[in-house]
Amino acid sequence: MTAGTGELPQLLEEVRLRLAEDGTEPTPGAVASVLRGLGRPLGDSAVLAAARSLRSELVGAGPLQPLLAEPDVTDVMVNGPHEVWVDRGRGPERTSVRFPDADAVRRLAQRLANAAGRRLDDARPWVDARLPDGTRMHAVLPPLAVGAPCLSLRVVRPRAFALAELTAAGSVPPGGERLLRALVDARLSFLVTGGTGSGKSTLLATLLGLAGPAERLVLVEDSAELRPDHPHVVRLEARPANQEGAGRIGLRDLVRQALRMRPDRIVVGEVRGAEVTELLNALNTGQEGSAGTLHANAAADVPARLEALGSTAGLPRAALHSQLAAALSAVVHLVRDRGSGRRRIAEIHVLRQDGDGLVRTVPAVRWAAEGFTREPGWRRLAELCERGGSRL
Repeated sequence: MTAGTGELPQLLEEVRLRLAEDGTEPTPGAVASVLRGLGRPLGDSAVLAAARSLRSELVGAGPLQPLLAEPDVTDVMVNGPHEVWVDRGRGPERTSVRFPDADAVRRLAQRLANAAGRRLDDARPWVDARLPDGTRMHAVLPPLAVGAPCLSLRVVRPRAFALAELTAAGSVPPGGERLLRALVDARLSFLVTGGTGSGKSTLLATLLGLAGPAERLVLVEDSAELRPDHPHVVRLEARPANQEGAGRIGLRDLVRQALRMRPDRIVVGEVRGAEVTELLNALNTGQEGSAGTLHANAAADVPARLEALGSTAGLPRAALHSQLAAALSAVVHLVRDRGSGRRRIAEIHVLRQDGDGLVRTVPAVRWAAEGFTREPGWRRLAELCERGGSRL
């Protein structure tokens, strides 16, 4: 007895449910055994095809796994069963990968969320989590996502790029590596800023790898993504609330703990809320050379962005600018070129406190094809580096 073409999807669903209930791997033998139990034997070739299909759905990231394994893919985005996109550093590209239907996308998203210890269902129709292999996952289910579930996967590479690799890729201008090394060697506190997908975490991990091997780096992240090539790294990761809404531990709590762990440098993977107050306190209490990332459209917007974040913690404007002037030395701003999609450093700014007490940024260098070009803040940047024992 064999299954007709129209019955095969339903039959595969029955087999999938049986294997999931038993926790059995979808090997050809296991699939054949379930089919016999259902009274629906298939030929050898059909069993092998069913096993491949089920294994793709039940193991790893399913049909997305080959895309995640490509060395140049940074993001995989699923907008629906027939819309799978990747980003290889040149902007979104549509792929030929397809899901059978919207339910298949939903099952994959729920399975990945379960692997991360998170819940994804009609009662909680979105999730932001880190998978066991480090991949960052975000998913939204209908009706919040119109038409079909949306799934986004951000690939976290197992190692940081060397500065020479970023230069070769065009992310750092010719000769720029000397300036960046000087910034780190002088232990200047800095923020790496830019828009979503501009390469902030990639550059920060590379720069942290330049810190002295005797230094102790304590990393605080919402989702652990930074993997600097450094011998002494302690990584702290925030914890979301459980299904009852309790047990959440945020970045603000972790920054406080990091201060008690004898850090030489504290790094906040992304400053996005009230933890900005703890970060500024840390930078003002001896943790020179500390760093973080921040979403900003331009380096000049950084004081206003930090001011807005500080207000969420009840920090008065004058107090924030006073701490900012003493805590932060430089802003390294990244952009993503519209045409080529290349991520690159656009400019480096230093900070200046004006007579009104407010902090503003001053461009020190800007991107140019032949290398950084000096701007009005260059002298200030050179002075800060020299004060830290590193001459430009």
